[in-house]
Amino acid sequence: MSFTDSTDSGSDRPVSVLWGCELSSARSSCTFQVTEDWHCEQQLVLRTVCLGEAARDEFHVLEVVAEDGDSRAPVPLATLKPSVLPTASLAGVELTPPVTFRLRAGSGPLFVSGQHVSIMDLTSEEEEEEEEEAAEEAPKKPPKGSGAQKGSTAKKRKREKEEEPNSLAPAGPPPAKGRGAGRGRKAAAKK
Repeated sequence: MSFTDSTDSGSDRPVSVLWGCELSSARSSCTFQVTEDWHCEQQLVLRTVCLGEAARDEFHVLEVVAEDGDSRAPVPLATLKPSVLPTASLAGVELTPPVTFRLRAGSGPLFVSGQHVSIMDLTSEEEEEEEEEAAEEAPKKPPKGSGAQKGSTAKKRKREKEEEPNSLAPAGPPPAKGRGAGRGRKAAAKK
């Protein structure tokens, strides 16, 4: 069973396929590798390790051997026991193939699951060349006339804004405070 998830982000398109293997005393190792025909970035993102229902109540140790260059030291990933910890989440474990998983201790069955992620470059060499040519032909500076027009338009708008009366501000002086002020009466003239 496989599940494919894809997301388009510009020229790179990640494609994700569900991956898994079963390890037991009959088959104690499994290697994840991709063919050399694939000219894209490959990752194996681990999700879970769990014991099968037929696993004995003993410690099961899963180790991984990354086969990049000369360093082939095994690294233990999980130690599971059905009565204590039958499953473990391996969030954040990302491996670059080829990678070998081994059941170091225990008889299994032990299941390893994750996602095989490929980042495929969708742009061809011809498209890249066309984009480069278009970038070279495009003018780097705007025409001289367009800059002058933008400046004069901005100045004109600023002047219009300054000339507009503020509709929220009162037309005359603020009303006088005190007794009777603002009620429609005129102040009595002092003698």
